[in-house]
Amino acid sequence: MSDDKQLKQAVLDGLKWEPSVNAAHIGVTAKAGVVTLMGHVESYAEKFAAEKATRRLKDVKAVAEELEVRLPFNVKHGDEEIASAAVNRMKWDTAIPSDAVQAKVEKGWVTLTGEVDWHYQQDAAAHDVRGLWGVVGVSNEITIKPRPNTSKIRDDIIFALDRSWFDPASINVTAQGGKVRLTGKVESWYERDEATAAAWAAPGTTDVENAITVV
Repeated sequence: MSDDKQLKQAVLDGLKWEPSVNAAHIGVTAKAGVVTLMGHVESYAEKFAAEKATRRLKDVKAVAEELEVRLPFNVKHGDEEIASAAVNRMKWDTAIPSDAVQAKVEKGWVTLTGEVDWHYQQDAAAHDVRGLWGVVGVSNEITIKPRPNTSKIRDDIIFALDRSWFDPASINVTAQGGKVRLTGKVESWYERDEATAAAWAAPGTTDVENAITVV
C-alpha cells in the first residue's frame, strides 16, 4: 500500500512540475504500478502532455487515461474551421510531404489518413493537429509506404538498440515484412519508448507492436 501511495504522490508532483499541464482538475490513483488519470483538461495537447509526463516517471508500468477534454467557454470552433486549420498547419510543416495527409473532423475529433515514407512524418502530422484549439482527440490512421526490401529490418533494429546502450539479451525483435514486434523487459517507460523509436527508424518498418514489459 505504501508503494501505491508513494507512486500516486510522485505522479501528482510530476504533473504539477509539468508547465504545460494544469493539475488542478486531474485526479490520480495508483495500484501495482498502474496509474489512472481522471478529471478534465482544457485541450487535447494538455491531455497528451499529462499522459506523457506520467509515463516517464520511475515505477510507472502502465497508464489508464480517463481524462476528458473540456474546452473553455470562449473557444468555439466548428469542425470545418478545425479541418481548415489542420490542413494549413500541415502544409507549413516541412516534415510532411505536400498533399500526403488528409484530415477529417467530426465533433472536434480529428482523423488523419494518407500515406507517407517514414514514421516521423506520420508522427509530425499528429503533433501538428494535437495543439489546435477545438480538437478533443486524434486518430492517426496514416500508413507507411511499404518498401520492396525488408530482409534486413530485424538486424538493423538490433544494431540500433545496441548503439543505444540496450542489453541485446533484454529485448527480442521479430520482423515479418515491414511489421516489427518487440518483446522483452526494461526498467522504465523511457526505455520502452526508446526501443519503439529505434524500431520505427529502420528503413522498411511499416508497423511496430511493442509488447515490452516494464518491470
